[in-house]
Amino acid sequence: MGAVMGSKNLKAVAVRGHGKVEVADPEKLRELSSWFIENLESKAGRLHKYGTGALMTEGVLSGNLPTRNFRDGEFPNPDAISAQRIAETVRIGMEGCFACPVRCKKIVKFEEPWKVNPIYGGPEYETLAALGSNCGIDDLKAICKAHELCQRYSLDTISTGAVIAFAMECYENGVLTKEDTGGIDLSFGNAEAMVKMVELIANREGIGDLLAEGVKRAAERIGKGAEKYAVHVKGEEVPMHDPRLKRGLGLGYSVFPTGADHQSNLHDTIVKDFPALGIFESVPLEDLGPKKVRLFMYYTNWSVTSNSLLMCDFIPWDVNQLTEIVRAVTGWDTSVFELYKLGERSMNMARAFNVREGFSSKDDWLPPRFFTPQTSGPLSKTAVDPKRLERAKRLYYEMMGWNPDTGVPTRAKLEELDISWVADELGLDE
Repeated sequence: MGAVMGSKNLKAVAVRGHGKVEVADPEKLRELSSWFIENLESKAGRLHKYGTGALMTEGVLSGNLPTRNFRDGEFPNPDAISAQRIAETVRIGMEGCFACPVRCKKIVKFEEPWKVNPIYGGPEYETLAALGSNCGIDDLKAICKAHELCQRYSLDTISTGAVIAFAMECYENGVLTKEDTGGIDLSFGNAEAMVKMVELIANREGIGDLLAEGVKRAAERIGKGAEKYAVHVKGEEVPMHDPRLKRGLGLGYSVFPTGADHQSNLHDTIVKDFPALGIFESVPLEDLGPKKVRLFMYYTNWSVTSNSLLMCDFIPWDVNQLTEIVRAVTGWDTSVFELYKLGERSMNMARAFNVREGFSSKDDWLPPRFFTPQTSGPLSKTAVDPKRLERAKRLYYEMMGWNPDTGVPTRAKLEELDISWVADELGLDE
């Protein structure tokens, strides 16, 4: 949808309403709301206090804080770019979505060395890592300024930080030179250069015109071996979570229809079982066998359901509570099973769309970076095993009811999901 909107020069759609939203069972909604208010501290207390980005030091200790284009494992000063440091220095308040008690949105403001307008909020974890540690930068004010610019220009902070980190590694290895950068010293850790690059990308000026295309297209145009520094899946830059630590997440990066996706994905360090859908045994972090693939499939299909219902990840409703919310709002006498099938149907339709547009199983793969260890730190002795990833990918295809060789949904699966018209669209044999 973003590409369609962009092609029409449409930046946003704003809707303002004046009526009251009618729901089927307001008493049930009040009951669920009261439960969450009572359990706010235990369920989302840290988010309420800091927003995301409060675990930067823990990220270094586990190897999960991307550093210098996902290459290195040690970042000297993670506390300098943490949510706690933001609260102590530049934060002036916390806001949130309408009526939400979590209020996880940071508001920052300062005048020097850059002026930052609080209307644009403040950087969350993905931004702190993408424009910070992944670029080798621990200058919090520079990150806040770059965040403000991204919000002002409607740039995704993950992709922006990732493409700058890519350019920095190219510069470090002589693939890009000062002649290419317009005289800018694009070394890792150069905070002023990072802020300048955001402006160049937004205005498509100088090297910013090249980087505005993202790491995949930029690497193809640069050549000279730049592809090995391009960290992306299906052209989408990788979010700030390392699959060398989270193996199920790496499978998700590989097979998700949108490319590297962390929102609907399995975070192995957090989700180790899924009792609501019958997975009672904890699956080890480094596992990438059948049990992990099964957990990944069930959890991600349900996550797609949650996303389809526009539910926030930071309000930790369980599967049954979410089903109760749907019933209370809509009056729809639905079930966990029916909602799960909604997510499964969505994943199959997205997969079929990609197949129609020319994507194949060859595109379900990680960039080379993750098949080698980090240069230092806790993940310096381990990496994603391509053979295990290939087996897991094939097994996922089979569990989803897709052709194990091509990843194309079978007619039988599409018929089972009651979307046989998709099979017709793909020209699958009956």
